[in-house]
Amino acid sequence: MAQIVLEQGQSQESRYATGRVHSIESMGTVDGPGVRFVVFTQGCPMRCAYCHNPDTWAVGSGAGTSVTVERIIDEFESNRPFYRTGGITVTGGEPLLQPEFVGDLFAAMHANPNGRVHTCLDSCGYAYNPKKPARFDKVLAQTDLVLLDIKHSDPEGHKALTRCAPDNILAFGDELARRGVKVVIRHVIVPGITDTEEECEALGRLIAPWHNVVGLEMLPYHTMGIVKYEQLGLEYPLKDVPAMDKGRIPALREAVMRGLRQARAAERHCAG
Repeated sequence: MAQIVLEQGQSQESRYATGRVHSIESMGTVDGPGVRFVVFTQGCPMRCAYCHNPDTWAVGSGAGTSVTVERIIDEFESNRPFYRTGGITVTGGEPLLQPEFVGDLFAAMHANPNGRVHTCLDSCGYAYNPKKPARFDKVLAQTDLVLLDIKHSDPEGHKALTRCAPDNILAFGDELARRGVKVVIRHVIVPGITDTEEECEALGRLIAPWHNVVGLEMLPYHTMGIVKYEQLGLEYPLKDVPAMDKGRIPALREAVMRGLRQARAAERHCAG
C-alpha cells in the first residue's frame, strides 16, 4: 500500500477545481471494490471519538497540499494496470467539503481517454447541505458507489460520539436513495457505545428506507490510532476502551439485517 508523497507548491494551472489533499495511497484494498487509487482529502467537520486520522481535520489554505485533477490523473495512469478491477476512491477527511474538486475529478475519470474509471466516494455525509443541493449535483452524478459511514443510530448517541447532529447525514442518505446511487453502509462497532443488538437493530431500521443500499460493512473498533494522537499531542477520547472482539461482529451484523427486514416488512404492510 504505497503512499505517494505530496509536496507543497506542486499545484499547476488547471481547467478543473483544485483540491486540498492530505495524502494519496496508490494500492488501497479496503476502500471499495478491487485495488484502488485512494485520495485522502484534507479537512473534516466531525470529531469522531475513534477517528484514526486527526491530522486530516484542519481546514484552510494552510492545511494539506493543493493538488490539481491533472496531477491525480497522471499518478493514476502510472499504475493503471493495477486498477483493472478497482478504480479511484476519494476519502478523507471529508471529501464533501470539496464537492467541486471531487466532482471534477470523478467526471474526468469517467471521461478518461484510456477507459472509464470506477469512482467511489467514502463519506460520513455530514458536509452535505440539503439547503444547497445544487452544489453537490456534479459529484453525485459522477459517483458510482458511496461508502456511507453511519456513526450511531440514535441522535443523542451520535452527538456524544461525533460532537455533531446526524440531520445532514440522513438528508444525504435520502438524496442518494432518491438518485439511486449505490451505497455500502459502514458502521464502526465500539465496545460500550455501538455494540448492542438494540443499537444495531435500530441502525437496520434507520437504513431500511434506502433501497439503493447494496452492502453492509461492520467494522470492529481498533486502537491503532492512539499512537497518532500521542504524536500530535492530543488526548485520545477512547483511551480506556479495548479493541472490539471480532467474534461478535456476525451476530451484530445479523441484528442490523433483522431490524432492516422488520422495517421493510412493516413498510410493505402499510403500502398494501
